[in-house]
Amino acid sequence: MVSPAGQPKELHFFDRAWEVPLTTADVERYRRYFPVPPGAVAGEWTPGYLIDFWTPELIARAAPEARILVLLRDPLERFSSGLTHQLATTRAPLGDRDIQGAFQRGLYAPQLRRVLAAFPADQVWVGQYEACRADAAAQLALTYAFLGLAPHTLSEVALRGEVNPTTRVKFDPSPSLRSSLLAGYAPDLAQLPDLVPGLDLSLWPTAREVGLA
Repeated sequence: MVSPAGQPKELHFFDRAWEVPLTTADVERYRRYFPVPPGAVAGEWTPGYLIDFWTPELIARAAPEARILVLLRDPLERFSSGLTHQLATTRAPLGDRDIQGAFQRGLYAPQLRRVLAAFPADQVWVGQYEACRADAAAQLALTYAFLGLAPHTLSEVALRGEVNPTTRVKFDPSPSLRSSLLAGYAPDLAQLPDLVPGLDLSLWPTAREVGLA
């Protein structure tokens, strides 16, 4: 898999498509981001596409043959990590909309349903952050196989290296907020095994804590 020279990993191409209709010219412009030689594949990685409800359908229009990679993380860990990142990049104090937005991003079932409504299931691969941390080589092999690429081995140093590691104290929800988050995430977590049969809820402390693994 290659990233065309000069192209950022996250294009955010469809971010404003909720207010500006996607045109044929837009589709052609999007496709020009991915010139690749025969035998290679190219793509982008924009996490916001999963939460933005309008995006999966538009991606299907722009790139109907695309293979979709989704990486999920324990929702409570994702909640804390997202707010930690926000606090590291802005001086504004957290507000109720920040808390609500961080919570919504961890409700994976409706997000996955939108993706699976736009793409056939065999074009969608759902991985888990925790599995990648535990055995990066195995997960990389699965990813390459899903993309139809020949196996590729990376060094142990490359597999274990961290990109943009967190350096500030992680956001820690209060006991009352944490209790509310657990109650809020439990119904969503219960839906995931039917949507993604291979998902291992036992990898997520939140799922274990609410009795789903």
